[in-house]
Amino acid sequence: MNREILDFYKKISMYTNYQPYEKYFKELPDDLDELMNLIRSNIIHRVELMKDNEKGEQLRMAFPWYRYRCEDDVLLTAPAMMAELFRQDERGFVLDREVADKIVVTCRYMSVLAASILKAKGYSCRLRSGFAPYFYDDIACDHWICQYYDEKTERWIDYDVDGLLRDDKKKKMIFASLAWLDVRSGKRDISYFVHGSGIRGLAMLARAVFFDFHSLMNDEISYLFMPTYIDEEEEFFSLTTDDLKEIDDLAQLLLEPDKNFDEIRYLFRNDPKLRVINTPLVGDRNHLELEDIGDL
Repeated sequence: MNREILDFYKKISMYTNYQPYEKYFKELPDDLDELMNLIRSNIIHRVELMKDNEKGEQLRMAFPWYRYRCEDDVLLTAPAMMAELFRQDERGFVLDREVADKIVVTCRYMSVLAASILKAKGYSCRLRSGFAPYFYDDIACDHWICQYYDEKTERWIDYDVDGLLRDDKKKKMIFASLAWLDVRSGKRDISYFVHGSGIRGLAMLARAVFFDFHSLMNDEISYLFMPTYIDEEEEFFSLTTDDLKEIDDLAQLLLEPDKNFDEIRYLFRNDPKLRVINTPLVGDRNHLELEDIGDL
């Protein structure tokens, strides 16, 4: 493996910034299975909290009625999640944290927190976006995990805190680029891939490709963030054949992110169409050149 690539994935982003908790993170368990279980023990996935079953009901009864049922909107970064965990229980990561003191986030956020800890411990680590075929038998749900590089075996290992999976050869993610290309080529039925909200379709797959693209560039954007030119459904369905081919070409590069690292990084640094993102508070207007604002 190219050392430059491994060094790149040791770097932090605004999301995985471990600096406020570097000493604390380094003192967490070095056994990665133990660490994964510890992280998971302090978090409730929003789906678990809202499930219509006995476990979901028990969680809701123990969880304060006034707390957010999902804190993804406000806990975007690893430091934010850690600050809230310490605020709720000054012991930090503990196996016996009360339900009322846990944070409620989804897989992208668990993965950001796990990646931050692994980077603090010196690992080359990155987030990946795609679809997990191991939660249900007949569909693959949108999902985020992190990968760390194992120096002994010289390969990337999937680290799924939400699914409590590590290096499971029978349960592997279908990364977004492969999902997109398989559907576009007719190898898989589009209905196989499902967003957690129940949404299906090419627009959803395209956005997952962009999530993976940004994650591979240490820019682990939230699923609430979208490329400016397809953040609305009608925009996606207005794409030209050439526009779709651009996404095909990007997905093709992402199939082998290490082999194509230089080209992927070049696109990330130089192509506004692939780089500029809208968020719930920042839209198309905000990305215009200042001299054009007066024309609106």
